[in-house]
Amino acid sequence: MKFKIVSRGDNRSEKIKATMKQYLTEFDLEYNREEPDLVISVGGDGTFLEAFHRYVHRLDKTAFIGVHTGHLGFYADYTPEELEKLIIEIAKTPYQIVEYPLLEVIIRDKSGKKEDRLLALNEAMIKTAEGSVVFDVKIKGEHFETFRGDGICISTPSGSTAYNKALGGAIIHPSIETIQLTEMASINNRIFRTIGSPLILPKHHTCLLEPIKEKSFIIAIDHFSRTYNNVKSIQCRVAKERIRFARFRQFPFWNRVRDSFVAEDNNNL
Repeated sequence: MKFKIVSRGDNRSEKIKATMKQYLTEFDLEYNREEPDLVISVGGDGTFLEAFHRYVHRLDKTAFIGVHTGHLGFYADYTPEELEKLIIEIAKTPYQIVEYPLLEVIIRDKSGKKEDRLLALNEAMIKTAEGSVVFDVKIKGEHFETFRGDGICISTPSGSTAYNKALGGAIIHPSIETIQLTEMASINNRIFRTIGSPLILPKHHTCLLEPIKEKSFIIAIDHFSRTYNNVKSIQCRVAKERIRFARFRQFPFWNRVRDSFVAEDNNNL
């Protein structure tokens, strides 16, 4: 099996990376940067997102697993204390594959000549530095509303626990193939009106955002941001691709949610 390790870059993560690389190669596994079967993330969720985007072109061939050394390891199954066990499992035990849905974002410009297709593991956030965002929101080709506000967050089920949750969106189990649109400080008064609630769209529903005013937009895919000008539309839907997680043990989604947000920290008792 071929593997690659992506590290957060701090001393602790680098030491873990070096240890794993040494022992796994001694077990006759091949360290391969270009075509890994398994990508191991050592760090926090930011490191995992970096690993995902680095190998986003190999989602049908590459599986991912995380070692948590960051502040919040929602995507990481293992702690540094379990490193020896993980190394042996990777070297000796076939892993199971668990798949989560992804978000597809297609950004088209007004010339009709340029189109960017991007995939998000967590979310896409659309903002502007030029006042309020103003979009016509279409669902399945039908006008739904005109949105005015700070921006829109479109999240995956696994990303529903990230910025979407902070905006008051629902937490969705990743077994449900869906995307969620959540408003960011929408303008609602006697003249302007939006639905005011998160929208959960099934796999076969496409959302199209069409700017009403000529502006530049800041579009963040996970934590990678870029400014777009001359935008005609932003199309969002469940992607045909899925991320593949390598699992050596069960770690139910709701346990992750509980441990991340509501479990008591005994160190503070």
